[in-house]
Amino acid sequence: MSYTVLKALHIIFMVSWFAGLFYIVRLFIYHTEAQEKNEQERTILSAQFKIMERKLWWIITTPAMILTVVFGTWMLIKNPALLKVGWMHIKLTFIVLLLSYHFICQKLMKKLERNEFSWSSNQLRLWNEVATLALVAIVFLVIMKNSLNWIYGTVGFFATAVALMIGIKIYKRYRNK
Repeated sequence: MSYTVLKALHIIFMVSWFAGLFYIVRLFIYHTEAQEKNEQERTILSAQFKIMERKLWWIITTPAMILTVVFGTWMLIKNPALLKVGWMHIKLTFIVLLLSYHFICQKLMKKLERNEFSWSSNQLRLWNEVATLALVAIVFLVIMKNSLNWIYGTVGFFATAVALMIGIKIYKRYRNK
């Protein structure tokens, strides 16, 4: 298989993986908020969300993650010189963090399946942004590669994200008073 085909497959499954990660946390939010409904609605909604979460996770998200890793690894095997460049080391670090995010989401899903709601919908909304930050950082690393600007861009992006999150928390406290 050519390197270009491997890259195309890697990107296709990466997009599918991220779509699953974005949507699963959105389902967690809806599932958590359904607990505020009356008993009949809560029971019906919770049962439906459990089915949706399970199918999304095991039919789309996890297979897409596996295939993203398989095709990414295959690309590294075909072009081992990539392992000698700094940006790739940083990208692989983000991939390890993203895999951790994936398995934390899986753990959350299993808790929700057991009707254990330890995260609020607001906490889940913030959690959902972690995948967005990882996506932006990884894409910038790959596109900017050897340019020195990618370092400043990535650091700047995360600094902006932290500032926004702090601003949101301050606003929320102000609004609740």
